[in-house]
Amino acid sequence: MKKIILDLAVTLDGFIEGPNGEIDWCIMESSGSDFEDFLAGIDTIFYGRVSYELWGNWQPDEKSGTFLQHIYKQVHSKAKYVFTTNRDFRDDKATVIHSAITDHVNNIRNKGGKNIWLYGGGALITTFMNLGLLDVIRMAVHPVILGAGKPLFHGINQRVNLKLITSTTSGSGVNQLTYEVVR
Repeated sequence: MKKIILDLAVTLDGFIEGPNGEIDWCIMESSGSDFEDFLAGIDTIFYGRVSYELWGNWQPDEKSGTFLQHIYKQVHSKAKYVFTTNRDFRDDKATVIHSAITDHVNNIRNKGGKNIWLYGGGALITTFMNLGLLDVIRMAVHPVILGAGKPLFHGINQRVNLKLITSTTSGSGVNQLTYEVVR
């Protein structure tokens, strides 16, 4: 069965965005990054509607450099699912899921293939945590403290025990932590 992997960047004080939605603190490693390996190990991305509207079809411009263009080419080659309660939302590049999340997710997981990236946003992460649908949490902890913003975890209903699988540090000071959800 495919694993669902939450992979995201977070500040040392636990925020995934600044108070105004900013992510300018996020360091994109251009070499030695295991993010390319991560992308090679998935074939599906789960988005919340707002995250999808912001990033699901985003394209870097020519000035962004070949690494970022290469990364987004890989991202856009994956099957995309958007979870939303907005029944009017439509997109021809993604499958939209409005209800019965657990049933839909389990059907997708059982199709076989590579793993699934839970991209986010915050509300979708909370929903997946509370439904017990996450298998792995990969966090790139960035060396910055914002003091305010959108927290990574908010409204979690129950304790989730984790087992540390890997921990690495990049030259820029980003700590990549990978945890398995203990069931």
